[in-house]
Amino acid sequence: MRKVTLLTLMALTSLPATAKPQTVTLDVPTMNCVTCPFTVKKSLQNVAGVSEADVTFETKVAIVTFDDEKTTVKALIDATTNAGYPSTIKQ
Repeated sequence: MRKVTLLTLMALTSLPATAKPQTVTLDVPTMNCVTCPFTVKKSLQNVAGVSEADVTFETKVAIVTFDDEKTTVKALIDATTNAGYPSTIKQ
Protein backbone atom coordinates (compact mmCIF):
# COMPACT_ATOMS: atom_id res chain seq x y z
CA MET A 1 0.00 0.00 0.00
CA ARG A 2 2.78 2.39 0.89
CA LYS A 3 4.50 1.85 -2.49
CA VAL A 4 1.28 2.58 -4.35
CA THR A 5 0.77 5.82 -2.42
CA LEU A 6 4.35 6.90 -3.04
CA LEU A 7 4.12 6.11 -6.76
CA THR A 8 0.83 7.98 -7.04
CA LEU A 9 2.27 11.00 -5.26
CA MET A 10 5.34 10.98 -7.49
CA ALA A 11 3.20 10.76 -10.62
CA LEU A 12 0.99 13.65 -9.57
CA THR A 13 3.86 15.95 -8.64
CA SER A 14 5.71 15.28 -11.88
CA LEU A 15 2.84 16.44 -14.07
CA PRO A 16 3.58 19.74 -15.79
CA ALA A 17 1.61 22.75 -14.66
CA THR A 18 -1.01 23.79 -17.14
CA ALA A 19 0.08 26.96 -18.86
CA LYS A 20 -2.37 29.78 -19.18
CA PRO A 21 -2.77 31.09 -22.71
CA GLN A 22 -1.27 34.53 -23.17
CA THR A 23 -2.48 37.16 -25.62
CA VAL A 24 -0.41 39.92 -27.17
CA THR A 25 -1.32 42.63 -29.65
CA LEU A 26 1.34 43.41 -32.22
CA ASP A 27 1.52 46.53 -34.39
CA VAL A 28 2.35 45.55 -37.96
CA PRO A 29 2.59 48.94 -39.69
CA THR A 30 4.12 47.72 -42.96
CA MET A 31 1.01 45.82 -44.07
CA ASN A 32 0.10 47.88 -47.12
CA CYS A 33 -2.44 45.74 -48.98
CA VAL A 34 -5.42 43.54 -48.15
CA THR A 35 -3.45 40.33 -48.82
CA CYS A 36 -0.63 41.16 -46.35
CA PRO A 37 -2.57 39.84 -43.33
CA PHE A 38 -2.64 36.35 -44.85
CA THR A 39 1.17 36.23 -44.90
CA VAL A 40 1.46 37.64 -41.38
CA LYS A 41 -1.15 35.22 -40.03
CA LYS A 42 0.54 32.22 -41.65
CA SER A 43 3.93 33.25 -40.22
CA LEU A 44 2.43 33.45 -36.72
CA GLN A 45 0.54 30.16 -37.04
CA ASN A 46 3.81 28.43 -37.92
CA VAL A 47 5.25 29.31 -34.49
CA ALA A 48 4.90 26.38 -32.09
CA GLY A 49 2.55 27.28 -29.26
CA VAL A 50 0.37 29.74 -31.18
CA SER A 51 -3.27 28.77 -30.84
CA GLU A 52 -4.85 31.76 -32.58
CA ALA A 53 -3.77 34.68 -34.72
CA ASP A 54 -6.21 37.39 -35.80
CA VAL A 55 -4.62 39.84 -38.22
CA THR A 56 -6.46 42.92 -39.44
CA PHE A 57 -5.38 45.12 -42.33
CA GLU A 58 -7.51 48.12 -41.39
CA THR A 59 -5.96 48.52 -37.94
CA LYS A 60 -2.60 46.96 -38.91
CA VAL A 61 -2.55 44.78 -35.80
CA ALA A 62 -2.18 41.11 -35.02
CA ILE A 63 -3.79 39.70 -31.89
CA VAL A 64 -2.01 36.47 -31.01
CA THR A 65 -2.93 33.87 -28.39
CA PHE A 66 -0.08 31.55 -27.45
CA ASP A 67 1.28 29.14 -24.86
CA ASP A 68 4.07 30.97 -23.05
CA GLU A 69 5.73 27.66 -22.19
CA LYS A 70 6.21 26.93 -25.90
CA THR A 71 7.04 30.33 -27.36
CA THR A 72 7.76 33.96 -26.54
CA VAL A 73 6.67 37.37 -27.77
CA LYS A 74 10.15 37.76 -29.27
CA ALA A 75 9.59 34.62 -31.35
CA LEU A 76 6.29 36.06 -32.60
CA ILE A 77 7.96 39.34 -33.56
CA ASP A 78 10.78 37.42 -35.25
CA ALA A 79 8.22 35.39 -37.22
CA THR A 80 6.49 38.47 -38.65
CA THR A 81 9.82 40.18 -39.29
CA ASN A 82 11.19 37.13 -41.13
CA ALA A 83 8.05 37.15 -43.27
CA GLY A 84 8.81 40.73 -44.27
CA TYR A 85 6.50 42.49 -41.83
CA PRO A 86 8.37 43.85 -38.78
CA SER A 87 6.15 44.17 -35.74
CA THR A 88 6.29 45.61 -32.25
CA ILE A 89 4.19 45.19 -29.12
CA LYS A 90 1.24 47.57 -29.27
CA GLN A 91 1.39 50.01 -26.38
